[in-house]
Amino acid sequence: MANHLGVPGISVQQLADRRSKGELFMLLDVREAHELARASLSDEVVAVPLSLIAQKYEDALPDEIRNNKDSEIVVMCHHGIRSAQVTAWLRENGYGNCWNLDGGIESYATEIDQTVGRY
Repeated sequence: MANHLGVPGISVQQLADRRSKGELFMLLDVREAHELARASLSDEVVAVPLSLIAQKYEDALPDEIRNNKDSEIVVMCHHGIRSAQVTAWLRENGYGNCWNLDGGIESYATEIDQTVGRY
């Protein structure tokens, strides 16, 4: 489903289903370190804070993203607003296979896994 920026999204249920099936995709978390300390999905998440992306643009991205613009990426944040911005930016820069996590980690924590943590 597209969000307020018109970028395609993935629901938390779809994400949980894909994770449980072991499907391959990159999970890019754009929250800040203090947020990650309070709620996190797992070690499989690549964390690159939006503040770093805003300073370094593509240079802030890990090589596995930067060197393969066809990689499937799910971008997440707290509520899905920042991640929608990053998803739009990624798509504008040629990363056409990326999706925003609708509702962010907050929705994941309330709808899928209450052990994730909330803030």
